[in-house]
Amino acid sequence: MLALKTAKHDTTRCNILIAMIEAEGDDVTLLKYNEQLKNITESKLKITASTLPEYHIYKKHYAASLNNIGYGYDIEGNNLKALEYYSKSLKIQEEIGDKNGIATSLNNIGYIYNNQGNILKALEYYGKSLRIQEDIGDKKGTAALLNNIAAIYTYQGDILKALNYLEKGLKIREEIGDKNGIARSLNNIGYFYNNQGNSDKAIIYFNKSLKIREEIGDKIGIAASLINIGFIYKTQNNIPDALNYLDRSLKIREEIGDKNGIADCLNNIGGIYCEQKNYNKALFYCKKSMVLANELSYPILIKNAAKNLNQIYKANGDYKSALLNYELYIQMRNSISNQETKKASIKNQLKYEYEKKAAADSVKVAEEKKLTTLQLKQEENQRYFLYIGLGLTVVFGGIMFNRFRITKKQKSIIEEQKFVVEKQKELVEEKQKEILDSIRYAKRIQQSLLPSEKYIERVLKNKA
Repeated sequence: MLALKTAKHDTTRCNILIAMIEAEGDDVTLLKYNEQLKNITESKLKITASTLPEYHIYKKHYAASLNNIGYGYDIEGNNLKALEYYSKSLKIQEEIGDKNGIATSLNNIGYIYNNQGNILKALEYYGKSLRIQEDIGDKKGTAALLNNIAAIYTYQGDILKALNYLEKGLKIREEIGDKNGIARSLNNIGYFYNNQGNSDKAIIYFNKSLKIREEIGDKIGIAASLINIGFIYKTQNNIPDALNYLDRSLKIREEIGDKNGIADCLNNIGGIYCEQKNYNKALFYCKKSMVLANELSYPILIKNAAKNLNQIYKANGDYKSALLNYELYIQMRNSISNQETKKASIKNQLKYEYEKKAAADSVKVAEEKKLTTLQLKQEENQRYFLYIGLGLTVVFGGIMFNRFRITKKQKSIIEEQKFVVEKQKELVEEKQKEILDSIRYAKRIQQSLLPSEKYIERVLKNKA
C-alpha cells in the first residue's frame, strides 16, 4: 500500500495494482483494487496521446480491469454481464496485440459458454486460448485450460480422459508452484471421485484443497471446499460435521456476496434440518434459499429449494403450499430435463462436428501434402533451370572473354604490323629522297662543269 501511495507515475501505480490484484486471494479486496485500476486507466486514456508509449500501457491495464469486472459478475452468477465485460476486454487486447490477455479472455468466455451449456462455443474459445497459451509458453494458463477441458469430458461421460486432463493440469501447477491453481485442481479431482461414488477419496482431495486455500487466504475457494466437505459428511450421515462445514461456508459466502453460493448453502442446511425433522429451522433456511434462487432465476436452485419446501409444508400440514412447491419442483425439473436433452443434442452434434472436422482435416492434410509435393517439384525445376542459366552465363562469359582476348591480341598484331609498315615506308621515302637529292646534286655538278650552248656558240663565232 505504501508503494502505491508513494508512486510518482500513474503507469507505476497501475503496475503495482496489477501485482496486488494477482497476489490477492480475497475476491472482495481484489475487486476494490481493480476499481482503482479502472479509474486510473480510464482517466489517463482520455488525456494521453495514442502515439505515446504510455497509451499502450494504460490500454493494456484498462483491458485487464474490464476482465476483472467480468470475473466479479461471474462470481455473482451474472453470466450475461460477465460475458459482456470479458468480450470488451478481448476486443481491446486484440487491438493492442496483448497475446497473454487475449488467451485469458478467450478462456473466460469459453468458461461462460460452458456454464450456459453451449459446448461447441466453449470448445471453440478453449481451443483458441490453448493455441495462444502454447505459443507464448503460458503454463499457468495452459493448466487452467486443461482443467476446463476436463470438465467438458466429465460432462460427456469420458471419465478416463477427464481424470487424465485433471492430473496433467495439476502436474503443471505443481511444477510452477501455482498454489491457487493446485487448490483448484485438487478440488476438481475431489469432484471427480465424488461423482464416481468414491466419497472417501473425494474428501481427501477436498481437504488438501482447503488447506492450501486457507494458507493463501482464498475466501471464495475456502467456501467452495467447505461446502464440498459438508456435502460428503451429509452423505456419510455425519450431521454435526456436515452442519459445521456448511455454516462456515455460508458465513464466507455472505461476507463476499456470493448469492449463488448463499442459496446453495441455505438449501443444504435446510435439507439437513428437514431430515432431522426440525421443520421450523428447515423452513427458515429453505425459504431464504428460494428467495435468492428466484432472484437469480437459476432453475436448479429453484428446483432444490422447492423439493425441500414441499416436504416441509407437507409435514406441517400446509398441503396447499406443499402442492404449489411440488408443481414448481416438477416445472423446474422438466425445464432442466429439457436443458439436459438440449445438452445431449449438443453432445451428439459435437461428436458429428468433430468427426466431420477430422475427415475434413484428413482431406485437407492430403491436399496440402499434394500441394507441398508439387511446390517442391516446381522449386526443384526452378533450381534446375537456374543452374542451367548460370552455367550458360559462365560459358558465354568465357567465350566473350576469350573473344575479347583474341581481338585484343589481333589488334595488337595489326598495330605492330602497321607500325612496321609505316617505318618501312619512312625508310623507303627517306631512300627515295636521298636518291633524288643525289641526282639533283649530280646534275648541278654536271651543269656547272659543262659550258652552255650559248657559250660554245659565241666561242665558235669568235674563231671564225
